[in-house]
Order: sequence, then C-alpha cells, then structure tokens
Amino acid sequence: MTSPPDAIAWAASPGALRLWRGSLAALMLAICILAFDPNPPEALDTGWDKLNHGLAFAVLAPCAALALQGLHWRWPAAALLALAFGAFIELVQSQIPGRSGEWQDLLADAAGIALGRLAGHLLERKLELR
Repeated sequence: MTSPPDAIAWAASPGALRLWRGSLAALMLAICILAFDPNPPEALDTGWDKLNHGLAFAVLAPCAALALQGLHWRWPAAALLALAFGAFIELVQSQIPGRSGEWQDLLADAAGIALGRLAGHLLERKLELR
C-alpha cells in the first residue's frame, strides 16, 4: 500500500496532473452527454434532479481543483470553473426540446461544489496538505 507522503508526491507529479486534467475533461464530457440527452438513462438517475446535479458537481469541483494544481487560488478557480460550466449546461438545456434550464439546478450545482470543497478540505487536513 502506498503511504500518504508517497501518494501526495505522486498526486502532485506531472504525470498525475495530466491524469487529473484528462479526468476533468472526461467528467465534463460525461456530464454534458447526460445533461443534453432528453431521456437520460434511468440507471444513472437518483430520482431527484437536484440530487443528480449536486452529486455531479460534488465530484467535478475537487477534480477541477486537482487539475488546477500549481495555481495559488486553485479552489476558487475550480469553483468558478464548475459554476460557469453549470451555467453553460443550463443555457444549452434551455434550447433543447424536452429539457429546460433552471436557476434551481444552478443552485444545486453550487451546493454540490460546496460539498466537494468541504470533502476536499477534510481530505487535505487528514493528509496534512496545506
């Protein structure tokens, strides 16, 4: 098993940075596919649209923060990137038949971003990252 210092060193390596950025791009693409489909797969639906948004953005925000390693303000930048992405989704959905753009969805995205930030903060404290 990898010890925390080794895992931390790996997570900050150039190879890991490429992985985080690729993961962020893949996650954003997956979210777009689900968000723009008039009939998304039921297997990926929690049954409550706002929870779907919150969970997606709770994963997206920390992934964005990892992809933005090296920036002094990476968490605020990650939050703004994720929120702008959420706004983009709502604008596009407002143009798709069978879908709608809603402010409440953007608020659910923001709640997910905050939850993702909290989880990231707790993990950083546990691993003693600053």
